[in-house]
Amino acid sequence: MTLLEPAPRTEDVPTAFPSPFDALGPHALARRAAESLQATLREGVIAPGLSSRLLEGPDGGKMFGVLVVRQRDGSQGVLRAFSAMLAGRWDVPGFVPPLFDREARARVEPVAETTVKALLARAEAWSTSEELLRLRADDDARQAREATEREALRQRHEDRRRQRHARRAEVLAATDLTEATRAEALHALDQESRGDKAEKRRWDAAQEQTRRDLAPRRAKAERRLRALDRLRRIVSRGFMKQLHDTYAITNARGETRPLRTLYAGAEPPSGAGDCAGAKLLAHAFAHRLQPVALAEFWWGTPPASGGRIQGAFYPACRDKCGPLLPFMLEGLEVSAPRLFVPPPAPTPELSIIFEDAWLVIIDKPCGLLSVPGRDAALTDSVLTRLRARHPHATGPLLVHRLDLDTSGLLVAALDARTHSALQRQFLHRDVDKQYVALIGGPVQGASGTITLPLRVDLDDRPRQIVDPVHGKPAVTDWRVLHREAGRTRVAFHPRTGRTHQLRVHAAHPLGLGAPIVGDPLYGHADRRLFLHAEVLSFVHPATGERVSFTRAAPF
Repeated sequence: MTLLEPAPRTEDVPTAFPSPFDALGPHALARRAAESLQATLREGVIAPGLSSRLLEGPDGGKMFGVLVVRQRDGSQGVLRAFSAMLAGRWDVPGFVPPLFDREARARVEPVAETTVKALLARAEAWSTSEELLRLRADDDARQAREATEREALRQRHEDRRRQRHARRAEVLAATDLTEATRAEALHALDQESRGDKAEKRRWDAAQEQTRRDLAPRRAKAERRLRALDRLRRIVSRGFMKQLHDTYAITNARGETRPLRTLYAGAEPPSGAGDCAGAKLLAHAFAHRLQPVALAEFWWGTPPASGGRIQGAFYPACRDKCGPLLPFMLEGLEVSAPRLFVPPPAPTPELSIIFEDAWLVIIDKPCGLLSVPGRDAALTDSVLTRLRARHPHATGPLLVHRLDLDTSGLLVAALDARTHSALQRQFLHRDVDKQYVALIGGPVQGASGTITLPLRVDLDDRPRQIVDPVHGKPAVTDWRVLHREAGRTRVAFHPRTGRTHQLRVHAAHPLGLGAPIVGDPLYGHADRRLFLHAEVLSFVHPATGERVSFTRAAPF
């Protein structure tokens, strides 16, 4: 622990411990302590002999945490922690230690590591073995050959069928044939057809024999590989349970419970108990220090999924810390987490750009919801104002949405038929949209296309993350409009309409590599999110003419 200097004034100290799940950021006192650590990291130092440049490498950055604490004499200090391990080490000078019982872990971890590595090696050896690779190659070649032959046979039989059809028509149309001759000719054509079917049956039988020779041997080899992988997972889960049992969690009352009992019968997720917040609280309780305020922030290269920006503050994670921290904080007076409530909309009336009997074009201001939120306090929106303006309109009205913080053009339909027609254009990507954004850093290149699949972060909604396996396709074209003073003005043309698509594609290292200015989720808050829907073009469902609307960005 280091003393907090200068000592904070009484009015600057929270009367209750601020919730670690607060969506609006840490308390100012914890922020001050965190910024002190950030200054040290910015200078290139984590601890003596340990450079913060290692957080810029391929292994990525790290979540750090600070906890302001009060000693029994009333003086206040700061504890520091990092999530999990740092540079392969659990213990780094100046940072609190891990929660687990070291002796108990020392009895489990070496055996677990050796055993799991051995099982991994067995699976790797079999997956690259000559026998498995040969079986796969032979069976793949068989399937390719079978597909080629099947198509050739199908095409040959189809050609013969057409020829027979033409000959049958000629026989039936001929007037110089006797009935016996016609019947004989038709019978011959039927025989040809039966011959083709017999050839197909013989070919199928031959293929089945080849499949019986190869496919079962490959399937057996693949089952062996899956069995090795399944065995590794079973053994790993067993060892993970033993490792979780080395964690005893103590709360502010001094009560202690095993880690696994805090997850409602489910197995704790990997890394449970190793987050910075949990380590900080455990260390404070162990040394009879009163927690005052907590802050956690990311430092270094963002993770592969994105969603983290160096220096940005984040609430405690939900999957690991959601069941854990509430127990640890029992015995403390804890403030309820502050939830985001948008400020009053900047204008009482909708800004209408165009309006006719079928549709309305709105210039949505930053800070106004597109549709009402779930909370009773979040009723004001473009949709509610439209319904008040057009009480006799039918259908869902809004054809698409903009984020609360995004300003710009929205189209609404005044009847269900127009709504359906416009939605089809959005679905088939016949609507041209252009956004303009101010990017908080230099952008490499003049233009390009970003293709990063997205899904919701299940542990931190509504944040979106990049996921090549489970994410939905998201494609954005972009071009630079202007560069000035370390910022870049960019035009976006989204081909898909995923939630937060432009915001994630801008901030992710494989996108533009810098967040949109004022983005509180993927960057840093400012007076507003500098993102505006500037151009909207589509075919008018009633007139059939292509219409285009433009509203320049207000920044």
